[in-house]
Amino acid sequence: MNLKKLRCKTANFFFLKQSFTTIIIVTTSILFISLLFLTIIMANHFSKALLEWNKTNDREMPWKGEKNAYYIWLSEIILQQTRVEQGWKYYEKFILHYPTIQDLAAASEDEVLKDWEGLGYYSRARNLHFTAKQIVEKHQAVFPTDYHEILALKGIGNYTAAAIASFAYNLPYAVVDGNVIRVLSRYLGSEIAFDTTIGKKYFEVTAQEFLDQKNPATYNQAIMDFGATVCKPIAPLCEDCPLQQKCIAYNQQLIDILPYRSKKLVSKNRYFTYVLLVHNEDVFIRKRSENDIWKGLHDFFLIEDKQLLTEKSLLKALQKNKLDTSDIHITKASFFDHQQQLTHQKIFARFFVVPIRQLPVLEHYFPVNLKKIGIFAFPKLINYFFEKDFVSFK
Repeated sequence: MNLKKLRCKTANFFFLKQSFTTIIIVTTSILFISLLFLTIIMANHFSKALLEWNKTNDREMPWKGEKNAYYIWLSEIILQQTRVEQGWKYYEKFILHYPTIQDLAAASEDEVLKDWEGLGYYSRARNLHFTAKQIVEKHQAVFPTDYHEILALKGIGNYTAAAIASFAYNLPYAVVDGNVIRVLSRYLGSEIAFDTTIGKKYFEVTAQEFLDQKNPATYNQAIMDFGATVCKPIAPLCEDCPLQQKCIAYNQQLIDILPYRSKKLVSKNRYFTYVLLVHNEDVFIRKRSENDIWKGLHDFFLIEDKQLLTEKSLLKALQKNKLDTSDIHITKASFFDHQQQLTHQKIFARFFVVPIRQLPVLEHYFPVNLKKIGIFAFPKLINYFFEKDFVSFK
């Protein structure tokens, strides 16, 4: 009798366990389907409202509506980490100097870097030049039309590949940049950190779900323009927003905290003391070749230390570098010190002029006549010094 009861209880237990598991699976499936259905509804409303807004969107840019994949590629690389206002003149300069991809491939790296001078993130220019040569050599100067072939090119990531594929060929690939992330994060009220692996994947998938498959080019341009002009990082135009009614961030007062970043960027300080070693009318410069900031650009004799050097400490530093300091006069070359804020570091710079009588033996440095120095590409910080503050030879 006890054995029968035990068997009965065991059977009931497994039945209840199986039933409970089935309930969980069914409930989860219903929830997933409901969320999927809700996403589709929100995506449909979002897309329609966005494209309707776009009919009156009068944001003008020279590359807008462009179908030439080469020009689109130029514009997208130039606009990475760059404001439209700043990138505009560089885009016009590049299509003037290099109207075809063959022209860009035929140029020297120094020519390309000189035209890029002042735009920053110089690896973009080096990759641009490398990829132009690659397309000429391996694709017969014809820009690839397949998304995955575009993505395989050096210097082109998911966003740029999607932009080229959609704008040039109207292929259904969603762009995901800062504007898109901000718009979707606020509209959906998503507190997923966009700078995490999960966050990046989440916004890629969500952007693709929201994409208007029939009008990918128009939609992609519209959502980026919307993020730049309406759903701005600071002081967004919420009262004029056509998505306001269904925007979760607006309705739950989350506008100021979305999109969410998991970690704050840490910036380090670096101290560059530049020495203009002048012999007659020549100054010594070098081309930066190490894997550091400004690779491929030129600068003067550089001493990097934990702080900017004074005339006294500079004299000792020059002696350590085996320069003859027996009969030199150190002159400060600028009225004030200079600074440049990069993404992850801040550069502090001080400039000195040191006239020298004998030609020094300096590895990697070479003399250039001061009147011809303008043909070389320099970092923005040094160009600013030359244009605004260089007083020693005036």
